Amino acid sequence: MSDYEHTQPGTLLRIVLGLFVLALGVTAIIFLSGVSREAGIIFLLVAALLAFVLLVFHSLTVQVNRNEISLRFGIGIVKKSFSSAEIKTVEQVRNRWFYGWGIKLTPEGWLYSVSGLDAVQIVMQDGRKTRIGTDEPEKLLAAIESVICE
Repeated sequence: MSDYEHTQPGTLLRIVLGLFVLALGVTAIIFLSGVSREAGIIFLLVAALLAFVLLVFHSLTVQVNRNEISLRFGIGIVKKSFSSAEIKTVEQVRNRWFYGWGIKLTPEGWLYSVSGLDAVQIVMQDGRKTRIGTDEPEKLLAAIESVICE
């Protein structure tokens, strides 16, 4: 059972990748119907790859409970969790626009995000930093603070 759970949709990611998948799929059908079978197969494979990326990264779910903070992208293939006992500090932050979205190493530590610039940064006892992107930073901050203060 979690004390806090929230799923943030990657709306822009869904729209952009969805349009690319649709365009590539239509192009593949056109090419497969006679123009160039090989090109059609390539377009179809790229569309399938983008559809898979869309399924995996279309949202970010954050769960906070007494024992851990869990992150899950999309359908749950990509996951990460942090022990609540190992968290030293937590604060609300704003990411730089060029950090983008996804999972990446930034000068401020690892970033997990699907949309927007708002995040909560956790600093572990060993000094490692992680930023969790969210569209409700105040609620996430309060939830994490409540479990690390216990």
